[in-house]
Amino acid sequence: MSFYTGIGIHQLMPDGTLGPEKEVHGYPDGAKINFVTWSLDGRHLAFSIRVFEEDNSSSKLRVWVANMETGQARPLFQSPDVYLNAVFDNFVWVDNSSLLVCTIPSSRGDPPKKPSVPSGPKIQSNEQKNVVQVRTFQDLLKDEYDEDLFDYYTTSQIVLASLDGTAKEVGPPAVYTSMDPSPDQNYLLISSIHRPYSFIVPRGRFPKKVEVWTTDGKFVRELCDLPLAEDIPIATSSVRKGKRAINWRADKPSTLYWAETQDGGDAKVEVSPRDIVYTQPAEPLEGEQPEILHKLDLRYGGIYWCDDSLALVYESWYKTRRTRTWVISPGSKDASPRILFDRSSEDVYSDPGSPMLRRTPAGTYVIAKIKKENDEGTYVLLKGSGATPEGNIPFLDLFDINTGSKERIWESDKERYYETVVALMLDYEEGDLLLDRLQILTSKESKTENRQYFIQKWPEKKACQITNFPHPYPQLASLQKEMIRYQRKDGVQLTATLYLPPGYDSSKDGPLPCLVWSYPGEFKSKDAAGQVRGSPNKFAGIGSTSALLWLARRFAILSGPTIPIIGEGDEEANDRYVEQLVASVEAAVEEVIQRGVAHPNKIAVGGHSYGAFMTANLLAHAPHLFCCGIARSGAYNRTLTPFGFQHEDRTLWEATTTYVEMSPFMSANKIKKPILLIHGEEDNNSGTLNMQSDRFFNALKGHGALCRLVILPFESHGYAARESIMHVLWETDRWLQKHCVQNPTDASAELDACKDEVSKGVRDSDNQAVVASGGGGPELADFEHEGFYSLPR
Repeated sequence: MSFYTGIGIHQLMPDGTLGPEKEVHGYPDGAKINFVTWSLDGRHLAFSIRVFEEDNSSSKLRVWVANMETGQARPLFQSPDVYLNAVFDNFVWVDNSSLLVCTIPSSRGDPPKKPSVPSGPKIQSNEQKNVVQVRTFQDLLKDEYDEDLFDYYTTSQIVLASLDGTAKEVGPPAVYTSMDPSPDQNYLLISSIHRPYSFIVPRGRFPKKVEVWTTDGKFVRELCDLPLAEDIPIATSSVRKGKRAINWRADKPSTLYWAETQDGGDAKVEVSPRDIVYTQPAEPLEGEQPEILHKLDLRYGGIYWCDDSLALVYESWYKTRRTRTWVISPGSKDASPRILFDRSSEDVYSDPGSPMLRRTPAGTYVIAKIKKENDEGTYVLLKGSGATPEGNIPFLDLFDINTGSKERIWESDKERYYETVVALMLDYEEGDLLLDRLQILTSKESKTENRQYFIQKWPEKKACQITNFPHPYPQLASLQKEMIRYQRKDGVQLTATLYLPPGYDSSKDGPLPCLVWSYPGEFKSKDAAGQVRGSPNKFAGIGSTSALLWLARRFAILSGPTIPIIGEGDEEANDRYVEQLVASVEAAVEEVIQRGVAHPNKIAVGGHSYGAFMTANLLAHAPHLFCCGIARSGAYNRTLTPFGFQHEDRTLWEATTTYVEMSPFMSANKIKKPILLIHGEEDNNSGTLNMQSDRFFNALKGHGALCRLVILPFESHGYAARESIMHVLWETDRWLQKHCVQNPTDASAELDACKDEVSKGVRDSDNQAVVASGGGGPELADFEHEGFYSLPR
């Protein structure tokens, strides 16, 4: 786990500035802090800490609380033997002076021991001939011993603990996955999972029980006990049968709501309605049935609550990218629901934004209603990213929910800065909020200035800066950033962000080595694929393994060039994956070469996950574009993910040609450029099991490719340990220095040096030079060691 090392508290002063820092103190030196949570009244803070033991291992987690007035922290439990079990849920404030805590049962004892002799063979059966299609999930339970271990580590005892030191066990020990107090603090919504477990699906599909308890642990009723769900269809937008998304209404003391599918959870079944949303009190009267709140023809996507006169219900359908927003009046059966927005989720230019929420005294969040002076209209605030052809320009609109008219009351600076609305700073005021008393938290950043936060107050709209964070990497403070636009050969508009090192001048310094780092995306229309996403004015955030680190090595970085894989109408996008991938990247490479910032023979390509899959495909199908590649945590053989991947919901047997042609593993014999493969040994992402890199490396090695495989111990899909991160940087830097910066290739010299060899040969279907062979079929000319790379088409 990542962790915090300290907590500082600042009072927000009446003039909008921050008061001096008050440091939380009293916990052990070197403590690792997690799960920091405010009490409802803001007077206390709860958090977990763990420390290093004498054997240098990390201790179990304990819950601490801190008084915000003094900054003094202390353990929540008087007994030193009460530990937090944070595998699923951890703790939650019930009211201002008590918390519900998932603890390790005092009777837990030692972990179960693995039997020295198996009790018998591992058996899975489908003698009922059920159709069960599942993705290649990772980290599954493997046997009965794993089931016992799972129960041992995940079983919790819920404890109701008060700040005065008293504590009471609530309910029996079980595998609790969530605890959610009702807004009026009288009930608990408790979710747990139980046996029978599964060896083919993850714990989210295990049998699930949802119950209502009183706050002191008395059982009220069972809402549902869902059976094991191994048969959820693989089609996108398919869901589990039965009650799902069970929650408390944010605007009511103790009213529940949930959705139930009417299509059996199968997205391929045509039915109307597809989902129904129900509502019911925590303790209904005898014989009182759930009330239908709303019927939906698409897949339910959530509700923003306001009051009995207003709520917004969302539905969407991935296959068509359609998304709709409904206005309903939950407290009026006479008011007919109406559609507020009906649009394509891909069309970012038409995105109206989402409603701003205000925090209630109960700690829930509801839609903030705004009142204008001498105006009886019903107004809400919509904040949006403001996508435009020039980049994102975030906004805040005053929106009349009845007429649909809107007034832009705030907008980000367009020229130099990128600003966003973060939150409303008005929590406890009763009734509608007055527009002239509006107070919001905003952020502001630029290409070279890191993000700071501001308070803005109406009607003056004067911004008061409340933070002054130092630049996180001053060595790159003057990096150059530009959002560039160019066009694919089929007319699709593309964008990318071009980063150049500090002080670089192309007219004086000439072209640089270049690293292209990206990730493909799927679209249903060319117009949507060509829309600009992102802002040229955003601060360049550099993560621990970011490609932007190589600006310090004087690389040009082409970050996130759009690679839309488009399937319009009934066309499946992946049926033309390779063609569209190559066309998109060709256009990007041509653009940076034409600008004079990238050396044509020193362009490397890289990516993570689906970006690694992209990298391998590009080295196989567009070797003329790149000198080397870096592929991290990828999948390379789609026959190992036979029941779908990404948003592909056809199976291998339904789209065999597509699966095979998309797989760079099947083209390993064509990869002649150096490729670095990096993978976490315990990758938990479905589809990218580390066997993908193992098998791909062996295929490459079997064809004499210049390749290297790095397996990081203990790491998952992303990399966390300092040792792993530093090693990834070292491997990547070494690879780029050796195969990109020092790449001696010169295309014009190659043509002259090799033209006699090539003239004797012929072209194969992949446009690689081949020479006649004496003993059978043609063999690929091994020009790699002479600095020769595949000729351009």
